[in-house]
Amino acid sequence: MSMTGKSEPRRLRVLVAGGGIAGQALAFWLARGGHHVTVVERHPALRATGAQVDLRGQGIEAVERMGLLGAVRGKLVDEAGVAFVDARGRARATIMANTSGRGRQTLTSEYEIMRGDLVRILHDATKDDAEYVFGKSVDGFEQDEREVVAHFSDGSFGAFDLLVGADGQGSRIRRAILPEGADPYWRTGIHMAYWFVPRIASDSNIRDTYMAPGGRQIMRRSHSPSETQAYFVLREESREASAVHRAPVERQQEFWAARFRDAGWQAGRFIESMGESPFFYSQEVVQVRTDTWSRGRVVLAGDAAHCASPYSGMGISGGLVGAHVLAGEINRHPDDLPAALAGYDTALRPFADEIQGQVDPRLLRLMLPETRAAIGTVLAASALASFLRVPDLVARWSKEDRGGAWRLPEDPAPLGAVPARPRP
Repeated sequence: MSMTGKSEPRRLRVLVAGGGIAGQALAFWLARGGHHVTVVERHPALRATGAQVDLRGQGIEAVERMGLLGAVRGKLVDEAGVAFVDARGRARATIMANTSGRGRQTLTSEYEIMRGDLVRILHDATKDDAEYVFGKSVDGFEQDEREVVAHFSDGSFGAFDLLVGADGQGSRIRRAILPEGADPYWRTGIHMAYWFVPRIASDSNIRDTYMAPGGRQIMRRSHSPSETQAYFVLREESREASAVHRAPVERQQEFWAARFRDAGWQAGRFIESMGESPFFYSQEVVQVRTDTWSRGRVVLAGDAAHCASPYSGMGISGGLVGAHVLAGEINRHPDDLPAALAGYDTALRPFADEIQGQVDPRLLRLMLPETRAAIGTVLAASALASFLRVPDLVARWSKEDRGGAWRLPEDPAPLGAVPARPRP
C-alpha cells in the first residue's frame, strides 16, 4: 500500500517472443507502464535487415506518439514516386508521392524507411528499459490461472504473467493457441522475393515497376548510393510455389531464376546478383485471419495476429498500432488480464478488418496480367490516369488513409513516465 492508502498498480512480468517492429513497440509502451519486459529473439543479434517499408495513416500517428517521428524522418529513403515501365525501361506512367501533408499516401508513402533502420530506432528507444535476449526462442509453454511458464530453445524456462507472440506471419505461439488443424492463412495466390543488388547510374529515386507476361512483375527501388532493391513478384497457384519458401536459400534462388529468366527488362541483372546479396527473402503473400488472438495468459501481436500482407500498405503501421492498443489495455488493466485482452480484441479488430479489406484479389490480378495484350491495356490506362493527375488528386482530396476512420486510442502511458528497469 502507498502512503495515501491506494494500492500501487501491479507490475507484470511480460515475455515478448519476437524482437521485430511489433515486439519492440510493445516493449516501449509496457516498460513505460511500469512492467518488467523481456524480449527474446531467435536470431543471434538484432535483425536489422530487410527491404523498404513505409508508414501510413494511424501508423504515422503511433510513431509520433512514441516521440520517434523525428528519428524516422532522419532515416527516410528518398523515393519520389513510382513509374510503370515497358521492356525498354521507358516510363509509361508515373505516380508521385503525396507530400502535401493531407489526404492519403499514394503508392509511395511520404514516410519510406528501410526496415533495418526502423528496427534500430525502436531498439535504441527500448534497449535500456527492457531486457533483450538474442539467439533464443520460445519452444513451448504451459499456463494456469496464476502464470505462464515458457520453455526456451536452450533448455531453460521461466515464469511470467503474460506471454506475447510477436513472432511474425509464421508464428509458433499462434499455432500453439489455435485448435489443431486450424489454418489462419488467407491466400492471394501471389509470391514475392527480394534482395539487394549493386546500384548503377540509371537507378533513380523513382521506383520502377515492370510487368512481364505470365503474371510476373519486377520492381526496382534504390535506397542508398551503393545499393538497389530487386523484387520479383509471381502470380502462381502451385504446390511448388507455396513450398519453396521453406526450402534452402539456394533452392529458392533457383526457383526464382527459372521463373524470371525470360522476363525481359533487367531480369538478367537482378538474377546474376542474387548470390552476392547480403540477404535473400522469399515469401508467399498471405494474410493472417483468425478469431483467436489470445488464450489465457498468451496473446498475439503484429503479423502473428493480423498480418495484412505487403499489398495492404499497412503491415508495419498495423504492427505499431496493434502494439499501441495492446499495451494500452494492459497498462490500464494490469490486475485484470482477461479484461485487458478482451479490450484489445474489441478495440483493434475493426482496424485490422479495415486494413485487411484494402487487399482486393481482383485488383491484384489486374496488376499481374497474364498476356502482353493485357499488359498493354494496363500501361495505357495507367498512362491516361497519370496524365490526368487522377492518383494525385484522389490522394490529396481523400479524407482518410488506408486505415479508414478508425481512431487511435489514448496513449498507453505518458512519454515522461520512468520505465521499470529490467531485472538483472
